[in-house]
Amino acid sequence: MSEIEQNIIKEDGEDAVKFSQTIHTKPLHNENLHHEPTLTEGGNGAFHNYINDFAHIDDPLERRRLALEKIDESNFSWVQVRTILIAGVGFMTDSYDIFAINLGISMMSYVFWDGNMPSATSTLLKVSTSVGTVIGQFSFGLAADILGRKKIYGSELIIVIVTCILQCTIGTAPGVNFVAVLTFYRIIMGIGIGGDYPLSSIITSEFSTTKWRGAIMGAVFANQAWGQIMGGIVALIIVAAYKSEIEYANSGAECDFKCKKACDQMWRILIGFGAVPGMLALYYRLTIPESPRYQLDVNTDLQQPLTSNSSKVHAIDIHYDGKDASSSSDHDLEKGYDVATIQPKASFKDFCRHFGQWKYGKILFGTAGSWFMVDIAFYGLSLNSAVILQAIGYAGSSNIYLKLWDSCVGNLILVCAGSLPGYWVSVLCIDTLGRKPIQLLGFIMLTIWFCVIGFAYHKIPSNGLLGLYIICEFFSNFGPNVTTFIVPGECFPTRYRSTAHGISAACGKVGAIIAQTALGTLINHDCAKNGKKKNCWLPHVMEIFALFMLCGIFTSLFIPETTGMTLEEITEKYHDEVDPTKLRHDPATVDTDSNGTMSDSPLPKKKKTIFSIFDL
Repeated sequence: MSEIEQNIIKEDGEDAVKFSQTIHTKPLHNENLHHEPTLTEGGNGAFHNYINDFAHIDDPLERRRLALEKIDESNFSWVQVRTILIAGVGFMTDSYDIFAINLGISMMSYVFWDGNMPSATSTLLKVSTSVGTVIGQFSFGLAADILGRKKIYGSELIIVIVTCILQCTIGTAPGVNFVAVLTFYRIIMGIGIGGDYPLSSIITSEFSTTKWRGAIMGAVFANQAWGQIMGGIVALIIVAAYKSEIEYANSGAECDFKCKKACDQMWRILIGFGAVPGMLALYYRLTIPESPRYQLDVNTDLQQPLTSNSSKVHAIDIHYDGKDASSSSDHDLEKGYDVATIQPKASFKDFCRHFGQWKYGKILFGTAGSWFMVDIAFYGLSLNSAVILQAIGYAGSSNIYLKLWDSCVGNLILVCAGSLPGYWVSVLCIDTLGRKPIQLLGFIMLTIWFCVIGFAYHKIPSNGLLGLYIICEFFSNFGPNVTTFIVPGECFPTRYRSTAHGISAACGKVGAIIAQTALGTLINHDCAKNGKKKNCWLPHVMEIFALFMLCGIFTSLFIPETTGMTLEEITEKYHDEVDPTKLRHDPATVDTDSNGTMSDSPLPKKKKTIFSIFDL
């Protein structure tokens, strides 16, 4: 057995991290020098099985290189369009449900509370989904890194479909509390919706070509706008269909049995329809192949022994004898890594060790903190929707039919004016301007305009508030609302990509819950006590939201710029983990001589780009 010592210096700004590697070459003998290709399951029109394309390749490093190269260099085609549609269904359902429950609460209030649902009940029904979403984001994110993407993807959609249907079947009885059962189902549905965040993000990221990865991920997330539009259209059709049964009622007191029956059927149809898009996409999710990057980097149990065309094959074990002085310990020395997974094996201990170092932990802090801040802004905008609808003449009617109809039309106008353009401008610019500049721009603009709304609220006419609302909606989506979804799906190592994305997304929903349950209640702070109008504290609440947007600017400084880089290059640059294929195929990293041994050679330096000025 031959043994060669190799020192590699990686430069990262002013810090130098030295890795000492011991390379062991061990001759392996195999009677059958040509193996039969071992095929993996899955593959359909939306998710191609890249691993099977190169299953006949003996060399595992070469097979890995070819599979990832085919993904990273592929052109944009209808395959990517189908991926966007299938992966985006969860976000369409999420935003559809937000629209549906807001209007559904108005409908069911006429059935059970004569049009006056208690505010605590209304808040409970709205927040319950977010509570479930937090649970789903974290649990599914963790499960996808432990069990694999393929085993999990589709189960979250089944949960959403089943709970949408179950919500439509809830009835009232002396021994059953309607609100409690509906809240329970909405929490479970939230778990399914939450699971879709990390899964759809990382799967789209790991299957996407490098050149268009940001646009593809952004288009997946932009399905939220289509979900709101679909919700508005479905609601309009339902309200129009029941017009004759509710238009005579001018208040909750005038809503008789016929009217209540119509409202009861309307909200059940509206919420239940949310299961339809999921049913159309379920097959494609259940038949997805395993993510090539997870299969080749993490799922070592499925790595089959491979041989070479020569009589001897050199199996390489790499031992790190030295590491960053700030985190080195005797226990961490002399660790061995398989050639297929040079990165340490995923574990809770390794997760804490890795992200416990500020150099890596600050990235998770940046993604989670930024998502927390932007979700507060998202709810802050919704506080103004009633005022904006009044300004454009789509609120204020006491007639049940007109009230429901105006709510649908008014919200559709606001979505098409602000949210939809913001989403798609992000999609068009994300791979040219970069993730970090767009996120910083969005937070800066939201800080400015939230301050304007807060400090000059009583001086701004209604039409002015409408304009500011549209501007804020635009920069929320052409800004952090989209980038906080994209960046966590790219900037973490494969073994923790889903977990870290789930943690980041869960922090965002926690921010939304806090804003809705705590900050949102401040809009009427001491209004009645001091004899002031309703929502008298709204300007001060907007000032508080502006402060959170200012904090978002600083958390955004900790996220990396990932534009134009493969996922392996991102991991190598920001997490100091060498791409295994470079051990054999990148002479700038490690040179291999004719005897199969490796000679000393420094790692290549990353080229400076215009985005480097945003890197901490």
